[in-house]
Amino acid sequence: MPQILVDHSAGLDIDRAALAEEVHRAVVGAIDTTVAECKTVFRTVAHHRVGDGTTGEAVVLVEVKILAGRSAEQRAELTDRVLAVLRSRIGVPAAIGVQVTELDRDTYRFVHHPGH
Repeated sequence: MPQILVDHSAGLDIDRAALAEEVHRAVVGAIDTTVAECKTVFRTVAHHRVGDGTTGEAVVLVEVKILAGRSAEQRAELTDRVLAVLRSRIGVPAAIGVQVTELDRDTYRFVHHPGH
């Protein structure tokens, strides 16, 4: 079920497949889910700015969406694990943010659509 959204600066050289694989394992290590249930989307942003723009840092912002019901400790552990993966995989100066958000169990729906 976890949905991982990775927004990052254009030109940032990252191995997306390896990063997603490692993030999925980090998610499974923190909450009760499986790698098969994890889904990651990478979105490249054309423009970014950190502070006054003089640092030249890349930007990587990750949102991990999970179903509501985990403790604050579990969510913090998940945040820490994903941040550790990002820090190990990004080899350039970067402003990195990770946020775990909860999806409402009563209103969230997900299906594997077979197409037409």
